[in-house]
Amino acid sequence: MLPNFDPNDNESGLKLLEDLTQNARQIQEQVIQKILSQNANTEYLKNFINNGCCSHSSPDLKLFKNSVPVVNYEDIKPYIERIANGEPSNIISAQPITELLTSSGTSGGQPKMMPSTAEDLDRKTFFYNLLVPIMNKHVGGLEEGKGMYLLFIKPEISTPSGLMARPVLTSYYKSKNFRNRPFNRYNVYTSPDETILCSDSKQSMYCQLLCGLIQRDEVLRVGAVFASAFLRAIKFLEDYWKEMSHNIRSGCVSEWITDPSCRSSVSLILTKPNEELADLIDAMCGEKSWEGIIKKIWAKTKYIEVIVTGSMAQYIPTLEFYSGGLPLVSTMYASSECYFGINFSPLSKPEDVSYTLLPNMAFFEFLPVERNDGGELARSGPHRNGGAVRDDGDEMGKLETVDLVDVELGRYYELVVTTFTGLYRYRVGDILKVTGFHNNAPQFRFIHRRNVVLSIDTDKTNEDDLLKAITNAKLLVEPLGILLTEYSSYADTSSIPGHYVLFWELKKRGGGGENAAATAVDLGVMEECCSSIEESLDSVYRRCRSKDKSIGPLEIRVVKGGAFDALMDYCVSQGSSVNQYKTPRCIKSEEAIRILDSRVVGRFFSRKTPFWEPFRVDCSK
Repeated sequence: MLPNFDPNDNESGLKLLEDLTQNARQIQEQVIQKILSQNANTEYLKNFINNGCCSHSSPDLKLFKNSVPVVNYEDIKPYIERIANGEPSNIISAQPITELLTSSGTSGGQPKMMPSTAEDLDRKTFFYNLLVPIMNKHVGGLEEGKGMYLLFIKPEISTPSGLMARPVLTSYYKSKNFRNRPFNRYNVYTSPDETILCSDSKQSMYCQLLCGLIQRDEVLRVGAVFASAFLRAIKFLEDYWKEMSHNIRSGCVSEWITDPSCRSSVSLILTKPNEELADLIDAMCGEKSWEGIIKKIWAKTKYIEVIVTGSMAQYIPTLEFYSGGLPLVSTMYASSECYFGINFSPLSKPEDVSYTLLPNMAFFEFLPVERNDGGELARSGPHRNGGAVRDDGDEMGKLETVDLVDVELGRYYELVVTTFTGLYRYRVGDILKVTGFHNNAPQFRFIHRRNVVLSIDTDKTNEDDLLKAITNAKLLVEPLGILLTEYSSYADTSSIPGHYVLFWELKKRGGGGENAAATAVDLGVMEECCSSIEESLDSVYRRCRSKDKSIGPLEIRVVKGGAFDALMDYCVSQGSSVNQYKTPRCIKSEEAIRILDSRVVGRFFSRKTPFWEPFRVDCSK
C-alpha cells in the first residue's frame, strides 16, 4: 500500500502519483480487502458481521457495506475509551494502537480521540514526501534555499493505558519520521527542530521568527499549517521585531529565552552581531504600513504555504495585505482521522483549490448531499444498511454510499472513511464538491464542516454548542426582567487574534419601548454573560483562548429592537422564503453583518480568561 520512492526524485514521485490516480478503483479494492482481512477478528467488526464476511481468504465488501453501519464519533467513542483505559487494541484494530490523536473537532466539550498505529506514521510520511515533487514541478529552484515554516506542538497527556493522546501534528513533529525526514540533509527549514519542539509557545514563536530573520536571504517559501497561525506569527513579529533586531545587532538572544534547547540551537545560527541586517529590519518594520511586509523582509520568497480553504478562507484578505502579491498555496487535505488528498495545482487561486484523494490512504465512501429550496446543503445522517436520515430526524429514505471512483462531477458529498487504524465507515463531517478528475481519481473542493457555525483557529463551534452556551448565559439577565429574543453570530477576523461576536436583541418584560432593555443592561452583567458563554464552550475553544492566545475575548453586541426584523427583510429580498425563513445563527454576508452593526447600542467583552486544562480520559468505564 506504501510504494517506496525517493522524495528527491521528482520524476519518480510524479510517476507514482500518475499510477495511483490511474488505478484508483483497483487500489481502493485492495485497500478495503487488506483492512477487512487484517481486522476480521476485531470485536467491532464481529459485532456486525456474522459468518465471517471478513475472512482472510475472501473479504466480502458487499456484506461489509450492508452490515457495518455508517457511524459518528459517539458510536465509536466507547471502544476508543476502553483502549485508552487499558484494554487491548484488538477491540478495533489487529495492529497495536500506539497513540491516540486528538481532533480539533469536539464531543461533549472534549477533543475526539482517534486511534493511530506505527504504520500510520509511515503513511503520513509517504504523504508528505509526495508534496515535494509536486511543488518542485510548479515552482523552480526550491532546493536552492530554505523554508521558513512556523510549526508548533500542542499539549498532550498520558492516558491510563500509557498511550499518549496528542494532536496529529504534535505526534508527527515528535516522531523519528519527522526528525529523520529524507530531505532533512538539505536543511530545508530555517527553524531548528528544537525550536519547533519547544513546549513554550511564546519562546518557540520568538526563536523561529528570529531564525527566519537571520536567514532571510536564504528563504524561498514561508508558511504555517493554518492561515490563522501564520497571521498570529505576523502579529507577534509586529510586537517583537525591535527586540529581535536588537538580538541580531548584539549577536545574543534575549535572556528570557530560557529553554536550553532553544537557546543552544538559535545560538548556532545567531553566531555574531550583524548591524547591517538589524538596520535593514529596523527600516522595513519601522514603516507606518506593513502592507507587503512578507515580500519586503523575505524578498526571495516564492509563495506562502498555508491552508486557506474552509473556515480559513476568512483570512485571505489579511494574508493578501501582508503578502505583497505572493501566491497563497494550500498543498494538502488531512485530518486526525486520516490524511486524504493533495492539491495537484498548488498555484491555483484559493477559491479554486481542489484536492485529489489518494486511493491508497484509506477506503473512501461518500454520502450524497443535496441542496434544499433555499439553496442550502441538506446534510444526511447515518442509517443502517447505507441509508440516511436528515439531521432533524426526518426520514430521507435509503441512501447508498457512493464509492470513490463513482462520484459525479458537480455533486456534493459527505466524506466517510474506513482506515487502516480502526475506523470503519466513519463520518468525517466534511462536505465536499466534486470539481473534476485526475485520471480516474476525483478531485474535491472542501465546502465546510458539517454543523460548524463558528471557527477562528482550530476551534469548531457548532450550532448546538452555541445554543447551550447562550442558554446558560441568558440566565444572568432574566432575573433583571430582560429576555433574549433573538441572536446571531459571526467570526470577526478583522483584527489579530480574531474573536467571536454575538448579536443579541433584548426585550424588557412589561414593555417600555424598543430600546428599554438595551439601555437597562448592566455593564458587569453583560461582561459576565460573555464570560459565561466562553466557559460553556468546548475545550479546544478554551485552550485557544487561554493557552494559545489565538482567539480574542468574546464580544456581545446588543442591538436595538427590530434589528432582526431588518435582517429578515434583507434575507427575503435576497430570495429567502418568508414562510421558511429562520434567523441564521451564524452570518456570512458582509451586508447582513452591516445591517446588525448599524443597530448596535452596546458592546461588551469577556474580561476573564476561561478555565482550561488538558482533557481527561474517563476512567470509570
